[in-house]
Amino acid sequence: MLTLTQRKPPNPEIKVTLTLQLTAEERTRSRHRFETEDGQVVFLRLPRGTVLWDGDILLDETNGSLMRIAAKAEPVFTVVAATPLLLMRAAYHLGNRHVPVEITPNYLRLSPDPVLRTLLAQMGLEITEEIVPFQPELGAYGHHHSHS
Repeated sequence: MLTLTQRKPPNPEIKVTLTLQLTAEERTRSRHRFETEDGQVVFLRLPRGTVLWDGDILLDETNGSLMRIAAKAEPVFTVVAATPLLLMRAAYHLGNRHVPVEITPNYLRLSPDPVLRTLLAQMGLEITEEIVPFQPELGAYGHHHSHS
């Protein structure tokens, strides 16, 4: 059993032997019990409010083991638009609904929701259902994190 209490920023040069795949929602849990794919029990005991990102490295409090966090593929809607203005309008409307959204210059990504799908389709956006890693923005009061 590992108890992970410290987070280090992503660093591909740090060698780790363990990986914990988590969904976007699971990466917002700072105190939780998880199991790795091979059944190993892992406890997160991080400062409250900690949000984990793909590639973050966590340190075990007892033996110093290192574990890398990986963004787990999950069902999402990927939304593209004919113009940047239309994509910005969609981001505005999703933000007004406090929907977690991954924002890039070329697409928006959000958790599947039939009501939002209808809204976006009525705005003229193209919506694709995918299963991919999801990295939503933290919002105005979250810590900034650069997207790779």
